[in-house]
Amino acid sequence: MQNYESNEPDIDNTQNQNTDIQRKARQTLLGVGLGVLLATATFFAGFHIGADTTLEANIFSFFNKETQADDSVDLDEFWHVWNLLEEKFVVSSTTAISDELKIQGAISGLVDSYGDPYTIYLPPEDAALFNEEISGNFNGVGMEVGIRDDVVTVIAPLPDSPAEKAGLLAGDVIVRIDDESAERMNVDEAVRRIRGERGTDVVLTIYREGEEEFKDFTVTRDVITIPTTDIENRDDVFIISLYNFNAISEMEMQNALRSYVRSGSNKLILDLRGNPGGYLQSAVGIASYFLPLGKTVVRENFGDNFDEEVYRSSGRQLGKFNPEKFVVLVDGGSASASEILAGALQEHGAAKIIGSQTFGKGSVQELVELDDNSSLKVTIARWLTPNGISISEGGLTPDMVIERTPEDRVNEIDPQLEAAINFLNE
Repeated sequence: MQNYESNEPDIDNTQNQNTDIQRKARQTLLGVGLGVLLATATFFAGFHIGADTTLEANIFSFFNKETQADDSVDLDEFWHVWNLLEEKFVVSSTTAISDELKIQGAISGLVDSYGDPYTIYLPPEDAALFNEEISGNFNGVGMEVGIRDDVVTVIAPLPDSPAEKAGLLAGDVIVRIDDESAERMNVDEAVRRIRGERGTDVVLTIYREGEEEFKDFTVTRDVITIPTTDIENRDDVFIISLYNFNAISEMEMQNALRSYVRSGSNKLILDLRGNPGGYLQSAVGIASYFLPLGKTVVRENFGDNFDEEVYRSSGRQLGKFNPEKFVVLVDGGSASASEILAGALQEHGAAKIIGSQTFGKGSVQELVELDDNSSLKVTIARWLTPNGISISEGGLTPDMVIERTPEDRVNEIDPQLEAAINFLNE
Protein backbone atom coordinates (compact mmCIF):
# COMPACT_ATOMS: atom_id res chain seq x y z
CA MET A 1 0.00 0.00 0.00
CA GLN A 2 2.83 2.35 0.79
CA ASN A 3 4.47 1.79 -2.60
CA TYR A 4 1.13 2.29 -4.35
CA GLU A 5 0.60 5.59 -2.58
CA SER A 6 4.05 6.82 -3.57
CA ASN A 7 3.17 6.37 -7.24
CA GLU A 8 0.15 8.63 -7.05
CA PRO A 9 0.40 12.06 -8.68
CA ASP A 10 1.16 14.96 -6.39
CA ILE A 11 -2.35 16.38 -6.56
CA ASP A 12 -2.04 17.92 -3.12
CA ASN A 13 0.63 20.38 -4.22
CA THR A 14 -1.50 23.46 -4.68
CA GLN A 15 1.31 25.87 -3.91
CA ASN A 16 2.73 25.75 -7.43
CA GLN A 17 0.03 28.03 -8.80
CA ASN A 18 1.18 30.91 -10.90
CA THR A 19 1.17 33.83 -8.46
CA ASP A 20 -0.16 36.23 -11.05
CA ILE A 21 -3.13 33.94 -11.64
CA GLN A 22 -3.78 33.78 -7.91
CA ARG A 23 -3.64 37.54 -7.59
CA LYS A 24 -6.04 38.08 -10.46
CA ALA A 25 -8.35 35.24 -9.46
CA ARG A 26 -8.91 36.73 -6.03
CA GLN A 27 -10.41 39.75 -7.73
CA THR A 28 -12.25 38.06 -10.59
CA LEU A 29 -15.19 35.71 -10.35
CA LEU A 30 -17.23 34.09 -13.08
CA GLY A 31 -20.89 33.87 -13.92
CA VAL A 32 -21.33 37.58 -13.52
CA GLY A 33 -24.87 38.78 -13.67
CA LEU A 34 -26.25 35.32 -13.29
CA GLY A 35 -28.64 35.76 -10.40
CA VAL A 36 -27.83 33.25 -7.72
CA LEU A 37 -30.66 32.24 -5.43
CA LEU A 38 -28.53 30.25 -3.03
CA ALA A 39 -27.51 30.36 0.61
CA THR A 40 -24.02 31.69 0.10
CA ALA A 41 -23.24 34.96 -1.56
CA THR A 42 -19.84 34.04 -2.96
CA PHE A 43 -21.73 32.31 -5.73
CA PHE A 44 -22.61 35.70 -7.18
CA ALA A 45 -19.49 35.11 -9.19
CA GLY A 46 -17.97 37.15 -11.93
CA PHE A 47 -17.21 40.70 -11.10
CA HIS A 48 -14.48 42.97 -9.81
CA ILE A 49 -15.49 44.82 -6.67
CA GLY A 50 -14.15 48.23 -5.86
CA ALA A 51 -14.70 51.92 -6.23
CA ASP A 52 -13.15 53.40 -9.35
CA THR A 53 -12.53 56.99 -8.39
CA THR A 54 -12.42 58.04 -12.04
CA LEU A 55 -16.04 56.98 -12.37
CA GLU A 56 -17.35 58.26 -9.07
CA ALA A 57 -19.49 61.34 -9.47
CA ASN A 58 -22.22 63.22 -7.72
CA ILE A 59 -25.47 62.10 -9.27
CA PHE A 60 -26.50 65.63 -10.24
CA SER A 61 -23.21 66.31 -12.01
CA PHE A 62 -23.81 63.32 -14.22
CA PHE A 63 -25.69 65.42 -16.76
CA ASN A 64 -23.64 68.58 -16.39
CA LYS A 65 -22.29 69.40 -19.87
CA GLU A 66 -19.10 70.75 -18.36
CA THR A 67 -18.20 67.34 -16.96
CA GLN A 68 -18.51 65.54 -20.28
CA ALA A 69 -15.30 64.19 -21.81
CA ASP A 70 -16.80 64.56 -25.28
CA ASP A 71 -17.79 68.18 -25.99
CA SER A 72 -19.84 67.03 -28.99
CA VAL A 73 -22.48 65.51 -26.74
CA ASP A 74 -25.57 67.71 -26.88
CA LEU A 75 -27.89 67.39 -23.91
CA ASP A 76 -30.23 70.22 -24.91
CA GLU A 77 -32.98 67.77 -25.86
CA PHE A 78 -32.68 66.04 -22.53
CA TRP A 79 -33.19 69.31 -20.66
CA HIS A 80 -35.98 70.27 -23.07
CA VAL A 81 -37.89 67.10 -22.16
CA TRP A 82 -37.09 67.66 -18.48
CA ASN A 83 -38.60 71.15 -18.60
CA LEU A 84 -41.66 69.97 -20.56
CA LEU A 85 -42.36 67.34 -17.91
CA GLU A 86 -41.88 69.90 -15.16
CA GLU A 87 -44.33 72.23 -16.89
CA LYS A 88 -47.01 69.84 -18.09
CA PHE A 89 -46.99 66.61 -16.07
CA VAL A 90 -49.84 66.25 -13.57
CA VAL A 91 -48.86 64.22 -10.52
CA SER A 92 -51.35 61.37 -10.10
CA SER A 93 -50.46 60.71 -6.45
CA THR A 94 -49.84 62.75 -3.36
CA THR A 95 -46.08 62.13 -3.61
CA ALA A 96 -44.15 64.26 -6.06
CA ILE A 97 -41.24 62.77 -7.99
CA SER A 98 -37.96 64.07 -6.63
CA ASP A 99 -35.21 65.38 -8.88
CA GLU A 100 -32.98 62.61 -7.55
CA LEU A 101 -35.40 59.90 -8.72
CA LYS A 102 -35.63 61.54 -12.14
CA ILE A 103 -31.85 61.51 -12.54
CA GLN A 104 -31.68 57.90 -11.36
CA GLY A 105 -34.28 56.98 -13.97
CA ALA A 106 -32.29 58.81 -16.65
CA ILE A 107 -29.11 56.98 -15.68
CA SER A 108 -30.96 53.65 -15.79
CA GLY A 109 -32.13 54.47 -19.31
CA LEU A 110 -28.58 55.37 -20.36
CA VAL A 111 -27.24 52.09 -19.00
CA ASP A 112 -30.06 50.10 -20.64
CA SER A 113 -29.23 51.69 -24.01
CA TYR A 114 -26.00 49.65 -24.12
CA GLY A 115 -28.09 46.52 -24.62
CA ASP A 116 -26.03 44.36 -22.24
CA PRO A 117 -28.17 42.42 -19.73
CA TYR A 118 -25.23 42.28 -17.30
CA THR A 119 -24.50 46.03 -17.30
CA ILE A 120 -26.89 47.42 -14.72
CA TYR A 121 -27.37 50.61 -12.71
CA LEU A 122 -28.31 49.98 -9.09
CA PRO A 123 -29.97 52.88 -7.21
CA PRO A 124 -28.97 53.15 -3.53
CA GLU A 125 -31.63 50.79 -2.18
CA ASP A 126 -30.90 48.13 -4.81
CA ALA A 127 -27.15 48.56 -4.33
CA ALA A 128 -27.54 47.93 -0.59
CA LEU A 129 -29.46 44.71 -1.27
CA PHE A 130 -26.86 43.58 -3.79
CA ASN A 131 -24.03 44.21 -1.33
CA GLU A 132 -25.90 42.14 1.24
CA GLU A 133 -26.19 39.29 -1.24
CA ILE A 134 -22.48 39.21 -2.06
CA SER A 135 -21.28 39.51 1.53
CA GLY A 136 -23.43 37.16 3.59
CA ASN A 137 -25.77 34.20 3.71
CA PHE A 138 -29.36 34.32 2.59
CA ASN A 139 -32.26 32.02 1.87
CA GLY A 140 -33.51 31.07 -1.56
CA VAL A 141 -34.84 28.36 -3.83
CA GLY A 142 -31.53 26.86 -4.97
CA MET A 143 -31.20 27.78 -8.62
CA GLU A 144 -29.38 30.24 -10.82
CA VAL A 145 -31.02 32.43 -13.44
CA GLY A 146 -29.63 34.46 -16.31
CA ILE A 147 -30.76 36.38 -19.38
CA ARG A 148 -31.08 34.40 -22.60
CA ASP A 149 -32.75 35.89 -25.68
CA ASP A 150 -33.78 38.87 -23.51
CA VAL A 151 -35.84 36.78 -21.07
CA VAL A 152 -35.13 35.51 -17.56
CA THR A 153 -34.14 31.86 -17.88
CA VAL A 154 -33.33 29.12 -15.39
CA ILE A 155 -29.69 28.17 -15.89
CA ALA A 156 -29.59 25.34 -13.39
CA PRO A 157 -31.39 24.19 -10.24
CA LEU A 158 -29.08 22.70 -7.62
CA PRO A 159 -29.38 19.01 -6.75
CA ASP A 160 -31.92 18.40 -3.96
CA SER A 161 -32.80 22.09 -3.84
CA PRO A 162 -36.37 23.41 -3.46
CA ALA A 163 -36.25 24.45 -7.12
CA GLU A 164 -35.32 20.96 -8.29
CA LYS A 165 -37.85 19.30 -5.98
CA ALA A 166 -40.57 21.59 -7.35
CA GLY A 167 -39.77 20.35 -10.87
CA LEU A 168 -37.95 23.32 -12.38
CA LEU A 169 -35.48 22.47 -15.16
CA ALA A 170 -32.56 24.16 -16.88
CA GLY A 171 -33.88 26.17 -19.80
CA ASP A 172 -37.23 27.04 -18.24
CA VAL A 173 -38.27 30.61 -19.06
CA ILE A 174 -39.67 32.57 -16.13
CA VAL A 175 -42.76 34.40 -17.36
CA ARG A 176 -44.14 35.68 -14.05
CA ILE A 177 -42.98 35.85 -10.44
CA ASP A 178 -45.94 35.90 -8.05
CA ASP A 179 -48.18 37.26 -10.83
CA GLU A 180 -45.67 40.03 -11.64
CA SER A 181 -44.60 39.90 -15.28
CA ALA A 182 -40.90 39.12 -15.70
CA GLU A 183 -40.87 40.35 -19.30
CA ARG A 184 -38.80 43.48 -18.66
CA MET A 185 -36.93 42.34 -15.55
CA ASN A 186 -33.17 42.25 -15.39
CA VAL A 187 -31.41 39.47 -13.50
CA ASP A 188 -30.99 41.38 -10.26
CA GLU A 189 -34.66 42.36 -10.05
CA ALA A 190 -35.74 38.77 -10.72
CA VAL A 191 -33.39 37.54 -7.99
CA ARG A 192 -34.78 40.02 -5.46
CA ARG A 193 -38.34 38.93 -6.17
CA ILE A 194 -37.61 35.20 -6.01
CA ARG A 195 -35.45 35.39 -2.90
CA GLY A 196 -37.19 35.61 0.48
CA GLU A 197 -37.60 34.28 3.99
CA ARG A 198 -37.19 30.60 4.68
CA GLY A 199 -40.53 28.78 4.69
CA THR A 200 -42.31 31.26 2.45
CA ASP A 201 -43.52 30.40 -1.05
CA VAL A 202 -42.87 31.97 -4.41
CA VAL A 203 -44.97 31.09 -7.46
CA LEU A 204 -43.05 30.98 -10.73
CA THR A 205 -44.95 30.85 -14.00
CA ILE A 206 -42.82 28.94 -16.50
CA TYR A 207 -42.70 28.49 -20.24
CA ARG A 208 -41.02 25.23 -21.18
CA GLU A 209 -39.97 24.50 -24.75
CA GLY A 210 -42.24 21.95 -26.39
CA GLU A 211 -45.22 22.69 -24.15
CA GLU A 212 -48.20 24.71 -25.32
CA GLU A 213 -49.26 26.27 -22.01
CA PHE A 214 -47.56 28.08 -19.18
CA LYS A 215 -47.27 26.20 -15.92
CA ASP A 216 -47.14 27.46 -12.33
CA PHE A 217 -44.54 26.09 -9.91
CA THR A 218 -44.85 26.82 -6.19
CA VAL A 219 -41.42 26.76 -4.57
CA THR A 220 -40.86 26.96 -0.81
CA ARG A 221 -37.77 28.96 0.08
CA ASP A 222 -35.17 27.40 2.34
CA VAL A 223 -31.55 27.60 3.47
CA ILE A 224 -29.62 26.03 0.61
CA THR A 225 -26.79 23.57 1.05
CA ILE A 226 -24.50 23.87 -1.93
CA PRO A 227 -22.97 20.56 -3.04
CA THR A 228 -19.58 20.56 -4.72
CA THR A 229 -18.70 17.10 -6.08
CA ASP A 230 -20.02 13.58 -6.32
CA ILE A 231 -18.28 10.44 -7.59
CA GLU A 232 -19.48 7.16 -9.10
CA ASN A 233 -17.87 4.14 -10.76
CA ARG A 234 -20.11 2.70 -13.46
CA ASP A 235 -19.34 0.16 -16.17
CA ASP A 236 -15.60 0.56 -15.56
CA VAL A 237 -15.94 4.33 -16.06
CA PHE A 238 -15.16 6.75 -13.23
CA ILE A 239 -17.60 9.69 -13.07
CA ILE A 240 -16.95 12.98 -11.26
CA SER A 241 -19.88 15.38 -11.03
CA LEU A 242 -18.77 18.94 -10.30
CA TYR A 243 -21.67 21.17 -9.32
CA ASN A 244 -19.95 24.55 -8.98
CA PHE A 245 -16.59 26.30 -8.86
CA ASN A 246 -16.58 27.62 -5.31
CA ALA A 247 -13.71 28.22 -2.90
CA ILE A 248 -13.33 24.50 -2.07
CA SER A 249 -14.00 23.05 -5.52
CA GLU A 250 -10.34 22.53 -6.37
CA MET A 251 -9.73 20.73 -3.06
CA GLU A 252 -12.82 18.58 -3.63
CA MET A 253 -11.60 17.83 -7.15
CA GLN A 254 -8.27 16.69 -5.70
CA ASN A 255 -10.10 14.24 -3.47
CA ALA A 256 -12.22 13.01 -6.37
CA LEU A 257 -9.15 12.51 -8.58
CA ARG A 258 -7.44 10.63 -5.77
CA SER A 259 -10.43 8.28 -5.70
CA TYR A 260 -10.23 7.98 -9.48
CA VAL A 261 -6.56 6.97 -9.31
CA ARG A 262 -7.27 4.37 -6.63
CA SER A 263 -10.16 2.94 -8.64
CA GLY A 264 -7.75 1.65 -11.28
CA SER A 265 -9.95 2.95 -14.09
CA ASN A 266 -8.40 4.71 -17.09
CA LYS A 267 -11.69 6.16 -18.34
CA LEU A 268 -13.04 9.36 -16.84
CA ILE A 269 -16.18 11.47 -17.18
CA LEU A 270 -16.30 15.00 -15.75
CA ASP A 271 -19.95 15.99 -15.54
CA LEU A 272 -20.38 19.78 -15.71
CA ARG A 273 -24.07 19.75 -16.60
CA GLY A 274 -26.06 22.24 -14.58
CA ASN A 275 -22.85 23.82 -13.27
CA PRO A 276 -23.36 27.60 -13.49
CA GLY A 277 -19.78 28.62 -12.73
CA GLY A 278 -17.91 30.25 -9.87
CA TYR A 279 -14.30 31.17 -9.16
CA LEU A 280 -11.90 31.64 -12.06
CA GLN A 281 -9.06 30.28 -9.89
CA SER A 282 -10.92 26.97 -9.52
CA ALA A 283 -11.43 26.63 -13.27
CA VAL A 284 -7.75 27.31 -14.01
CA GLY A 285 -6.59 25.05 -11.18
CA ILE A 286 -8.75 22.12 -12.27
CA ALA A 287 -7.72 22.55 -15.90
CA SER A 288 -4.10 22.26 -14.72
CA TYR A 289 -4.67 18.60 -13.77
CA PHE A 290 -5.26 17.78 -17.44
CA LEU A 291 -3.19 20.32 -19.43
CA PRO A 292 0.61 20.64 -19.73
CA LEU A 293 2.42 23.55 -18.12
CA GLY A 294 1.89 26.84 -19.92
CA LYS A 295 -1.10 25.83 -22.01
CA THR A 296 -3.70 28.58 -22.28
CA VAL A 297 -6.86 27.94 -20.27
CA VAL A 298 -8.73 31.16 -21.05
CA ARG A 299 -8.12 34.64 -22.42
CA GLU A 300 -9.65 37.76 -20.87
CA ASN A 301 -10.29 40.30 -23.63
CA PHE A 302 -10.78 43.97 -22.67
CA GLY A 303 -11.39 45.27 -26.19
CA ASP A 304 -9.32 46.25 -29.20
CA ASN A 305 -7.27 48.92 -27.45
CA PHE A 306 -6.07 46.81 -24.54
CA ASP A 307 -3.81 43.80 -24.07
CA GLU A 308 -5.42 40.49 -23.24
CA GLU A 309 -4.90 38.76 -19.90
CA VAL A 310 -3.97 35.10 -20.49
CA TYR A 311 -4.49 32.44 -17.81
CA ARG A 312 -2.33 29.34 -18.22
CA SER A 313 -2.12 25.82 -16.83
CA SER A 314 0.29 25.29 -13.95
CA GLY A 315 0.91 21.76 -15.28
CA ARG A 316 -0.12 19.49 -12.42
CA GLN A 317 -1.11 16.57 -14.65
CA LEU A 318 -1.76 13.10 -13.33
CA GLY A 319 1.22 11.63 -15.20
CA LYS A 320 0.79 7.93 -15.90
CA PHE A 321 -2.63 8.15 -14.27
CA ASN A 322 -3.95 10.51 -16.92
CA PRO A 323 -7.18 9.04 -18.32
CA GLU A 324 -6.67 7.27 -21.62
CA LYS A 325 -10.18 8.34 -22.55
CA PHE A 326 -11.76 11.47 -21.11
CA VAL A 327 -15.24 12.96 -21.65
CA VAL A 328 -16.69 16.20 -20.34
CA LEU A 329 -20.49 16.37 -20.19
CA VAL A 330 -22.17 19.76 -20.73
CA ASP A 331 -25.66 21.14 -21.31
CA GLY A 332 -27.56 24.41 -21.34
CA GLY A 333 -26.98 24.74 -17.60
CA SER A 334 -23.19 24.71 -18.02
CA ALA A 335 -22.11 28.34 -17.84
CA SER A 336 -19.14 30.60 -17.27
CA ALA A 337 -16.37 28.68 -15.43
CA SER A 338 -17.83 25.42 -16.77
CA GLU A 339 -17.54 26.75 -20.31
CA ILE A 340 -14.00 27.97 -19.67
CA LEU A 341 -12.87 24.56 -18.40
CA ALA A 342 -14.72 22.55 -21.06
CA GLY A 343 -13.53 24.85 -23.86
CA ALA A 344 -9.89 24.58 -22.82
CA LEU A 345 -10.01 20.77 -22.55
CA GLN A 346 -11.80 20.52 -25.89
CA GLU A 347 -9.51 22.82 -27.87
CA HIS A 348 -6.32 21.29 -26.49
CA GLY A 349 -7.59 17.80 -27.35
CA ALA A 350 -7.53 16.65 -23.72
CA ALA A 351 -11.17 15.56 -23.69
CA LYS A 352 -14.19 15.03 -25.90
CA ILE A 353 -17.22 17.16 -25.12
CA ILE A 354 -20.58 15.39 -25.16
CA GLY A 355 -24.03 16.85 -24.50
CA SER A 356 -25.91 19.93 -25.68
CA GLN A 357 -25.03 23.57 -26.36
CA THR A 358 -23.78 25.41 -23.28
CA PHE A 359 -25.38 28.57 -21.88
CA GLY A 360 -22.96 31.14 -23.29
CA LYS A 361 -21.99 33.32 -20.32
CA GLY A 362 -18.54 34.72 -20.92
CA SER A 363 -18.27 38.26 -19.62
CA VAL A 364 -16.74 39.99 -16.61
CA GLN A 365 -18.36 42.80 -14.67
CA GLU A 366 -16.92 45.45 -12.40
CA LEU A 367 -19.00 46.82 -9.54
CA VAL A 368 -18.34 50.59 -9.25
CA GLU A 369 -19.64 52.33 -6.12
CA LEU A 370 -20.89 55.88 -6.75
CA ASP A 371 -20.91 58.81 -4.33
CA ASP A 372 -24.63 58.66 -3.55
CA ASN A 373 -24.42 54.95 -2.53
CA SER A 374 -25.72 53.78 -5.88
CA SER A 375 -23.62 51.38 -7.97
CA LEU A 376 -22.87 50.62 -11.59
CA LYS A 377 -22.25 47.02 -12.58
CA VAL A 378 -20.54 47.26 -15.97
CA THR A 379 -19.15 44.67 -18.36
CA ILE A 380 -15.41 45.29 -18.69
CA ALA A 381 -14.17 42.17 -20.48
CA ARG A 382 -15.16 38.96 -22.22
CA TRP A 383 -13.80 35.45 -21.90
CA LEU A 384 -12.31 33.81 -24.99
CA THR A 385 -11.34 30.16 -25.39
CA PRO A 386 -7.66 29.38 -26.14
CA ASN A 387 -8.47 29.57 -29.87
CA GLY A 388 -10.12 32.97 -29.46
CA ILE A 389 -13.78 31.90 -29.55
CA SER A 390 -16.06 34.20 -27.53
CA ILE A 391 -17.98 32.12 -25.00
CA SER A 392 -20.75 34.73 -24.92
CA GLU A 393 -21.56 34.21 -28.59
CA GLY A 394 -23.74 31.13 -28.36
CA GLY A 395 -21.70 29.05 -25.90
CA LEU A 396 -19.76 25.88 -26.74
CA THR A 397 -20.80 23.25 -29.25
CA PRO A 398 -20.06 19.68 -28.09
CA ASP A 399 -18.06 17.25 -30.23
CA MET A 400 -21.00 14.89 -29.94
CA VAL A 401 -24.40 16.60 -29.64
CA ILE A 402 -26.87 14.56 -27.58
CA GLU A 403 -30.06 16.18 -26.34
CA ARG A 404 -31.81 15.39 -23.08
CA THR A 405 -35.49 16.32 -23.13
CA PRO A 406 -37.54 17.53 -20.16
CA GLU A 407 -39.38 14.20 -20.30
CA ASP A 408 -36.02 12.40 -20.00
CA ARG A 409 -35.22 14.41 -16.88
CA VAL A 410 -38.59 13.77 -15.27
CA ASN A 411 -38.26 10.05 -15.99
CA GLU A 412 -34.60 10.01 -14.91
CA ILE A 413 -33.45 8.90 -18.37
CA ASP A 414 -29.97 10.16 -19.25
CA PRO A 415 -29.04 9.64 -22.92
CA GLN A 416 -26.06 12.02 -22.57
CA LEU A 417 -24.41 9.99 -19.82
CA GLU A 418 -25.18 6.74 -21.65
CA ALA A 419 -23.60 8.11 -24.82
CA ALA A 420 -20.49 9.12 -22.87
CA ILE A 421 -20.13 5.68 -21.27
CA ASN A 422 -20.65 3.94 -24.62
CA PHE A 423 -18.04 6.20 -26.24
CA LEU A 424 -15.48 5.43 -23.54
CA ASN A 425 -16.12 1.70 -23.74
CA GLU A 426 -15.81 1.45 -27.51
